[in-house]
Amino acid sequence: MITVESVYKQFGGVHAVENASLRIAKGSITGLIGPNGAGKTTLFNIIAGNLKPTSGRILLDGDDVTGLAPHELFEKGLLRTFQIAHEFSTLTVLENLMMVPGEQAGENLMNAWFSWGEVRQQEKAIRDRAMEVIEFLNLTHLTQELAGNLSGGQKKLVELGRTMMVDAKVVLLDEVGAGVNRTLLNEIGDAIIRLNRERGYTFCMIEHDMDFIGRLCDPVIVMAEGTVLAEGSADEVRNNEQVIEAYLGRGLKNAPRKPRLVAAEAGDEA
Repeated sequence: MITVESVYKQFGGVHAVENASLRIAKGSITGLIGPNGAGKTTLFNIIAGNLKPTSGRILLDGDDVTGLAPHELFEKGLLRTFQIAHEFSTLTVLENLMMVPGEQAGENLMNAWFSWGEVRQQEKAIRDRAMEVIEFLNLTHLTQELAGNLSGGQKKLVELGRTMMVDAKVVLLDEVGAGVNRTLLNEIGDAIIRLNRERGYTFCMIEHDMDFIGRLCDPVIVMAEGTVLAEGSADEVRNNEQVIEAYLGRGLKNAPRKPRLVAAEAGDEA
């Protein structure tokens, strides 16, 4: 679904991404991990259109989309969420979902005056879809709650719900588990799995919690120093000596015990 070909991104004299190449298979849930400063978020921003690469190409379902703006990629079915949820805090959960679909008839003043029947019909269809999403995510009790009053985990669920309001091909999840308690994280994980299996969503997710990654993702891609270091299953990358050295700065042979990558990442994040 996504192909990254020899992407470089330079900020002045700093190479944030250097000759990174990877593939995200259609219908997969792909994990993207690495120590802080590895270039994960920069690469995400390039794929999502927030940054333009210095060189290299991004392909979406075979089409070259290098340098397209986020709204253009949105129209092609590529969506993303953010580590810090970007909700409309003064709108309800229902309204946050209803505002997602583009080119709504009611946005045109002339339609609002002279084609109010069309506006009303479309709005009802969008509302019905939003209610289906709310029910899918078990957020019915929060339908009329202002999004600004939600917990961090609930905001992440609403942000995931916004991707369901359009026909998404691929969704980039940027640390969906950050600041979320374990109960809500499990609910978010369940929703991602259902969207993948029942609706064919392709996901790529940056995440620091290796237990969460291990539950959802196959394959897992590891970045270090701006490039792709390794790829494999969660267990394979956990036991890859190059990966361990990238996180801890020492080889497996010199480690006094088998480290847990999640502990190393949590320390980096702090």
